[in-house]
Amino acid sequence: MIKKVYFVFILLTPFIIGSETKPNNIVLPPGFSISIFAKNIYGARQLTTGPGNSLYIGTRGDGVYAVFDDNKDFIADRTVKILEKLNAPNGVLYHDGFLFVAEIHRVTRYSVKNNGLPDVKSMKVINDSFSHDRRHGYKYIKLGPDNKLYIPVGVPCNVCQNSDERYGTIMRMNLDGSALEIYARGIRNSVGFDFHPDTGQLWFTDNGRDSMGDDIPPDELNHAPVKDMHFGFPFIHGALVRDPDFWKKAPAVDMIPPAQELGPHVAALGMTFYRGSQFPAKYAGSIFIAEHGSWNRSVPIGYRISLVTLSQNRAASYAVFVEGWLEGRSAWGRPVDILEYYDGSLIVSDDTGNALYRIRYSL
Repeated sequence: MIKKVYFVFILLTPFIIGSETKPNNIVLPPGFSISIFAKNIYGARQLTTGPGNSLYIGTRGDGVYAVFDDNKDFIADRTVKILEKLNAPNGVLYHDGFLFVAEIHRVTRYSVKNNGLPDVKSMKVINDSFSHDRRHGYKYIKLGPDNKLYIPVGVPCNVCQNSDERYGTIMRMNLDGSALEIYARGIRNSVGFDFHPDTGQLWFTDNGRDSMGDDIPPDELNHAPVKDMHFGFPFIHGALVRDPDFWKKAPAVDMIPPAQELGPHVAALGMTFYRGSQFPAKYAGSIFIAEHGSWNRSVPIGYRISLVTLSQNRAASYAVFVEGWLEGRSAWGRPVDILEYYDGSLIVSDDTGNALYRIRYSL
């Protein structure tokens, strides 16, 4: 029997984004508002905070951008393409004076100058052992509490087994690129994860396979508190959906069900735990997820930000938090990543609207 996925929706009120992008209705909970933080960031993907009030943005194109809010009015004053001619530099991480960039096939590191710009001449390749496969090849990168870099490696297919055990994993390595190892397995395509602010444990999103219909399998939010857990792909999807081709080939290992099943084909990408204090207290420790949106579902779904609340380190609820990028069957924007800004607001990247948005709360 296939487990049904139920959704609990919260009361929402409309907000209009101005004509600087295109007049569209964005729907938020009462007390929240949304504004344009930066524009003209083509294919905006992963976000990372830089020195001062700067942000760095990876893209699905060939470049990395920086935005600077010089006067602290929460609108970018300068947008600069700081790196170019790269191989889909989706992943970016600023740490300890360095900008790490995760391309499809490699991770590089740049020294950041006092003006917030990377020193191009300082570029160092720290690991170039990743595959050049573009399908599910976008890399996401974050620093774990163990001071290691975590990087996913998606499978180069819809559903398959590959002799290279690095496919379908989240890997980690030292800051210099050494000691690359598999941390978690059985993952189709993760392009977003974060570490619990109290436990330091890894939580990540995973995109479900295609070609099983509109309503199965679900996307997943997973919890990996220890190394070497297996999350089921390609043998089982969600908690109960057995793969018609691979289930009978499943190895005799424990396969961990999702902490929370998400909507089918919502393309859950970036996620963040809320650590700030600007939002009401009920949001503390909750997970915000960017749902990029379905590409081949007969009725589109996703194109929104969802919210998963936790209770005793377990998922307790799953609901829509912000929506409106999808209007009927057309989407004018697709959320990709979510970052908590220094004041406790959220910055959201959009690789279709080529923009960053700021979501804030005020009484």
